[in-house]
Amino acid sequence: MFRDEASIEVTAGKGGDGVSSFRREKYVIKGGPDGGDGGDGGSVLLVASSELNSLLKVGRAYRYSADNGRPGGPRKCTGGRGQSRRVAVPVGTQVFDADEGTLLFDLAHEGDELLVAKGGQGGKGNVRFANSVRQTPNHCTPGKDGEHRSLNLVLKIFAEVGLLGLPNAGKSTFLSRVTEARPKIADYPFTTLDPQVGIAKVGDYDTLVLADLPGLIEGAAEGAGLGHRFLRHVERCRVLLHLVDVSPGATDEPAEAWRTLERELKNYSEALYKKPRIIVATKHFEDEGSAERLEDLRQAVTEASAEGEQPARVHPISSVTGEGLSELLSLAQTLVREEVDRAQGS
Repeated sequence: MFRDEASIEVTAGKGGDGVSSFRREKYVIKGGPDGGDGGDGGSVLLVASSELNSLLKVGRAYRYSADNGRPGGPRKCTGGRGQSRRVAVPVGTQVFDADEGTLLFDLAHEGDELLVAKGGQGGKGNVRFANSVRQTPNHCTPGKDGEHRSLNLVLKIFAEVGLLGLPNAGKSTFLSRVTEARPKIADYPFTTLDPQVGIAKVGDYDTLVLADLPGLIEGAAEGAGLGHRFLRHVERCRVLLHLVDVSPGATDEPAEAWRTLERELKNYSEALYKKPRIIVATKHFEDEGSAERLEDLRQAVTEASAEGEQPARVHPISSVTGEGLSELLSLAQTLVREEVDRAQGS
């Protein structure tokens, strides 16, 4: 089960108390103060791990706390530090302060760590308060409380290529054909309710990470359907594949389905709209009636490009027969490499 949002409470450990103690040894009648400091409380940290792909486990536990520091001891012994708590979250998790709504950090890389609650400082033992005037102080201080915080976690998955399309555009079938992923496939809207990620082999040595995202409907940019939960996952993809059903049995006309995809992306984010994409005409080789609908789609894309809209190439495929799949993956790989080179050069 997938979960891309979670709210958690984190509490760092309290510092150990300092102690009041005096040196007691044979033949030492008036030993001076020797009370040690308390140990610092443990902290709570979030750690990005590629072994996780959902916030489900993190959200179930809900509350996370670190250990308290140990109290000080005689003979100037400092108490032990409380053990810190490291909470693993998926790579791509954004951490927000729940009270202020501010973004604290984006755990975008494997091993990234974020200190979210700092342990309390240990108290001072009475040895700290001795001076030339007050040589035998009884005073010591308690440890300080650790920080407490409420956090909202939001996961944006990482994939090189994102698959977009209206419900039943053939995204899940395509992903299952070119990768080892096994998304649920059926002929009804919103088969994919959660993002599915798979790795496709391209040629003899290369691979592509693809994400099948929930079916897009008109009004998604304003939150309709799966709305923003769907669109935010697209933001990290380098290249987009817009899958459009060109079979005669499709619910929507191909050109109009494509326009809906473009419109929703543009309404949600101009940066998202400007990402390179390939228009993938699905189910093309499975029915003779698809040729005319494919041509209508190509004409609509060509006209839009001439009017200054984001240019794109139309590529027909059939996930059932396998036609056009290897060529599509090669095209997508080329675009991904160009985007990587562009990002590194900027």
